[in-house]
Amino acid sequence: MCKKKPETLLPAPISRVLSPAPSLFCSLPPFANIGFKPAQNSAQRKAAAAAAAAQPAQPRRHGSKMHHPACWIVFCVTTALLFIPGVPVRSGDATFPKAMDNVTVRQGESATLRCTIDDRVTRVAWLNRSTILYAGNDKWSIDPRVIILVNTPTQYSIMIQNVDVYDEGPYTCSVQTDNHPKTSRVHLIVQVPPQIMNISSDITVNEGSSVTLLCLAIGRPEPTVTWRHLSVKEGQGFVSEDEYLEISDIKRDQSGEYECSALNDVAAPDVRKVKITVNYPPYISKAKNTGVSVGQKGILSCEASAVPTAEFQWFKEDTRLAPGLDGMRIENKGHISTLTFFNVSEKDYGNYTCVATNKLGNTNASLTLYGPGAVIDGVNSASRALACLWLSGTLFAHFFIKF
Repeated sequence: MCKKKPETLLPAPISRVLSPAPSLFCSLPPFANIGFKPAQNSAQRKAAAAAAAAQPAQPRRHGSKMHHPACWIVFCVTTALLFIPGVPVRSGDATFPKAMDNVTVRQGESATLRCTIDDRVTRVAWLNRSTILYAGNDKWSIDPRVIILVNTPTQYSIMIQNVDVYDEGPYTCSVQTDNHPKTSRVHLIVQVPPQIMNISSDITVNEGSSVTLLCLAIGRPEPTVTWRHLSVKEGQGFVSEDEYLEISDIKRDQSGEYECSALNDVAAPDVRKVKITVNYPPYISKAKNTGVSVGQKGILSCEASAVPTAEFQWFKEDTRLAPGLDGMRIENKGHISTLTFFNVSEKDYGNYTCVATNKLGNTNASLTLYGPGAVIDGVNSASRALACLWLSGTLFAHFFIKF
């Protein structure tokens, strides 16, 4: 029954619904207007029937009828949620209310929930699970992002602004018509662009070590994480579709930048990079003998590859050459070292040794500064081979003519 209770203070949403009428206290007698009665055995039923027959007829009371709209809304919504399974609308069903199909929006956008109704509807409300958002034009939600868009005899729509992941879930359009509540549900799906939350820092390791790179990303749907080696030619770098990239016995040619990409088709992929530096001992890739005449300028060059960059030293026989010696200069630029003779003399000719060193090891190569016509191993080997062939041919011809 709806009884006047002027001194009771109700919550703000309900007081707004009831304004400007006086505050009401809405209650229902036990098991009244719902259709349920307590269980009774046969003896109890007979006793109840005899008592009812003995009592005089009571005049019909109309005070229990809930005339106030807010009481009807609370009663109908509560009944629909707690006691009545509802009338779900299937695809193609012509009944009402008819809510939208699933609504999919990106995080931060606005979601519109529409419910199609007709003139048989007397009361209507939108709910999120068991929480009333709007009842008619009256707002029950305290969330400022929830607003009403349309309330006409044919459509009842609300909007949720700046949607976040916690807004995802079922929403119910509940209507009252001919004292029969009906409901229709729509599911809100919130998509979140991919975002890399944690990724390995740049790393330096020695050749032969094992390396594990980590790339953790979030998003809805869950993003796909891909690793790619950028410091190689297109099509030659390996790809790993996993949050972890593991490299065993790493080689020097596997150094460089590795790109982590997180993709879920909601927005552009989130991309981050990690650099791997692989240390390895030096090796001399280029060292060339040089022939030069007396009085001319001569240069011996030594090229070494190493990480960290190698330091160079020059020796003649067993004697180390110090920078700044008269008539010569030692110059180191990156992975190349040069020994320059500004005015070659006879004493400058001979064998020289280039030594390249870093913290992982060292290597060396021999080079020769020689004069015109000198026969040097590794330099005139081809000429000597031709000379040997010519000499062998001459001896064979001489032997053949003689005999």
